[in-house]
Amino acid sequence: MKAKSDRLVVEKKDPPKDLAGVKLRRKTVRLPKEERKQQILTKAYEFFSEYGLTAQTRALAESCGVSQRLLYSIFPNKAALLAAVYEAEISGPIKAVWFEMLKDRKIPVEARLIGFYKDYYAVILTRRWLRFFLYTSLAEESIAPKYIQLIVAQLVELIVKEVAHEKGLSLAGSNTALVQEVGWSLHGAVSHLAIRRLIYGDTRPVEVGAVIEVQVKIFVNGLGAVFEKKKIK
Repeated sequence: MKAKSDRLVVEKKDPPKDLAGVKLRRKTVRLPKEERKQQILTKAYEFFSEYGLTAQTRALAESCGVSQRLLYSIFPNKAALLAAVYEAEISGPIKAVWFEMLKDRKIPVEARLIGFYKDYYAVILTRRWLRFFLYTSLAEESIAPKYIQLIVAQLVELIVKEVAHEKGLSLAGSNTALVQEVGWSLHGAVSHLAIRRLIYGDTRPVEVGAVIEVQVKIFVNGLGAVFEKKKIK
């Protein structure tokens, strides 16, 4: 059974011909450089999410309606293209306001987390985002480690600290790695929910928002089993 990327190469191999059997040259529509760059980035995100990183850039160029030479004049190699897609589509959608919202102690922490993860699920954890993220991970690209180190590590640590503060729990003596692992128990649960629904095709008749609420409640109320109450002086 051929992989999607292999089928794509076969489908793209033969250019169209006229009635006399002469190969037709595809015309490239001229666009300003920045507009062309954005077009390629958008298409590359869609393309690699669907066909994986083994798909050839020649097929990508054809799907963009440009020559492979033009594509490489904007992005010198596939690594540069993937790095640009990461900045535009993987880390780019992360909202700075989310971190500020999670720190807003005027709102109960449970409500903060439910609001954040419902938004994160809808905005970030799309089928395309997940497929691109998983494909790049399997190809051992640096995208997943970079995203985890620069964004998720800070996020999960903040979440644990905010819950611990409201619950009066002490994180003293707990190393950063452990605190982050505890936070991953919630973040991983929400991420895997998206994978089950959008990648595995799980059609369980429970609304996503309801599942997120349950996951948050379990996390918030279970943190006391991991960290001790602060000692009252």
